[in-house]
Amino acid sequence: MPERIEDYALVGDGETAALVSRNGSIDWLCWPRFDSDACFAALLGTPQHGRWLIAPRNAPARVTRRYVPDTLVLETEIDTAQGRVLMTDFMPPRGGVSDVIRIVRGLEGRVPMRTELIIRFGYGAVIPWVTQHRGGPETELRAIAGPDMLTLRTQVKLRGEDHRTTGEFEVAAGETVTFVMSHSPSHLDPPPPIDVMAALADTLAYWRDWSGKCRFQGPWREAVMRSLITLKSLIYAPTGGIVAAATTSLPERIGGVRNWDYRYCWLRDATFTLLSLMNAGYYEEAQAWRGWLVRALAGSPDQAQIMYGVAGERRLTEWEVDWLPGFEGAKPVRVGNAASRQLQLDIYGEIADAFHHARLGGLKPAKEEWAVQRALTAHLEKIWSEPDEGIWEVRGRRQQFTYSKVMAWVALDRAIKAIETYHFGGPLARWRELRERIHAETCARGFNSRLGSFVQAFDSDRLDASLLMIPLVGFLPASDPRVRGTLDAVGRHLMVDGLVRRYHTSETEDGLPPGEGAFLACSFWYVDNLALAGRYDEAREMFEHLLTLRNDVGLLAEEYDAHAQRQLGNFPQAFSHVALVGSAYNLNANECPRPAEQRGASAAQAG
Repeated sequence: MPERIEDYALVGDGETAALVSRNGSIDWLCWPRFDSDACFAALLGTPQHGRWLIAPRNAPARVTRRYVPDTLVLETEIDTAQGRVLMTDFMPPRGGVSDVIRIVRGLEGRVPMRTELIIRFGYGAVIPWVTQHRGGPETELRAIAGPDMLTLRTQVKLRGEDHRTTGEFEVAAGETVTFVMSHSPSHLDPPPPIDVMAALADTLAYWRDWSGKCRFQGPWREAVMRSLITLKSLIYAPTGGIVAAATTSLPERIGGVRNWDYRYCWLRDATFTLLSLMNAGYYEEAQAWRGWLVRALAGSPDQAQIMYGVAGERRLTEWEVDWLPGFEGAKPVRVGNAASRQLQLDIYGEIADAFHHARLGGLKPAKEEWAVQRALTAHLEKIWSEPDEGIWEVRGRRQQFTYSKVMAWVALDRAIKAIETYHFGGPLARWRELRERIHAETCARGFNSRLGSFVQAFDSDRLDASLLMIPLVGFLPASDPRVRGTLDAVGRHLMVDGLVRRYHTSETEDGLPPGEGAFLACSFWYVDNLALAGRYDEAREMFEHLLTLRNDVGLLAEEYDAHAQRQLGNFPQAFSHVALVGSAYNLNANECPRPAEQRGASAAQAG
């Protein structure tokens, strides 16, 4: 059985990432891209589905780990009865070949160690052809299947048994043993050996230089910096696309079926991601993300999708990996995401808001940006009144989701502001009239006077945490009684153990069995609403509680089960970390402007 979700740490190279467990096993790695087939898939099955373990031969007495400050270099200190070792795991920023480097250094005594390598391409299905070659003091192992080749170089003598590769070694104080695994196309020669210590120094320097550009100087800087590094690690460097998470099918309920592939780029994360990067001083990444958005959206506006592949791919066909038993039995394991074909009206507002704040932030205009935005807005004019699957991607019937209409209003509002501020061409009067009409209908049908709150869908009595976004995007100001009533209602009915659920899965027709954890981004939105309402003490208390839910190296998944005290969902989750950064800015008196105020500053006077 794999570790708990929170027992993993992440290392990455800007094009893919690996999850390393507390026990020293890499249980998840897709090569060469985030969305490629996994060659280590034990995370969703057993060791026989692929893993790479380096660990003491005897059970350790204590394991502690950390990232080297301001980097993505992982250090794990292992205490045993025989002594202490430090294991360092990292992936150098991609410069052609992709490498995973593992260094074991003796600190005290003499520690017996072992390694077990089980390579299974194709999500645990394909056993490679493995050969060994010795050259000088190192063993070179090559594993080939189809287009893929892994090359492992180490001083440790290795042997094959039962389609596994194993080895034993000892590390005394002051000694170092290294392992370098590289991925390359199988039709080429293996990549040349690398200088491990030089690669470590270069990787540390890369991350320290990047972190040194961060402009955030307020409280909780360590948490903000770790979240920004995590966000950076989820950027596919060649295109600027940002994957929602490094994994697929980690469950939103242990043993359940709410298991999705998050190794793609969602448009609804666009604005908060852009603001997080720009506010912290990372304009290069923000520019690349905005450029990815424009390229991904290019084409007929009626074919716009809610998510794309890391290079803008549109075909994300969903299928089930039936030979994998799933994380703690959570099946099915899914690859691809059928939600990519859903109608979700909120993305039109998210795209428009991202373009709006990119202009305000001074990003160099992307070619064809306004033409794309104008075409999308014109298409939205035709479809805004239709029911859709909504922000939570329900797999039941389409509904008139209130949040979808709020974001349709945002799309019109930001398009109008582009014309008013930058003198772009467009049907200003018609769009103004439609903006007011959407606002009026949403307030009339999306607000339930009996509950004193906005509700999930028109003429409904169900609550939804997405409604916390109403003041954050400027649809209504935080001072509006309807907004205050919504905040109070969410606190009364969706708050469980101090965390906010998206909605009641037992009441909403989402096409799935009920049951999931609290959605962490929603809990951060609640913090933002408290801050906008002037309830700063409550906001700080809740924010600091949320920080305690991070794992020992500062990472967050998508959801949290407060009763079981476990993280749930795909990991690490970009949306959770972006929301953390936003809340830290919103609570920091020294930071201006704050993200909630940046987006909310566009509030119209209608309604």
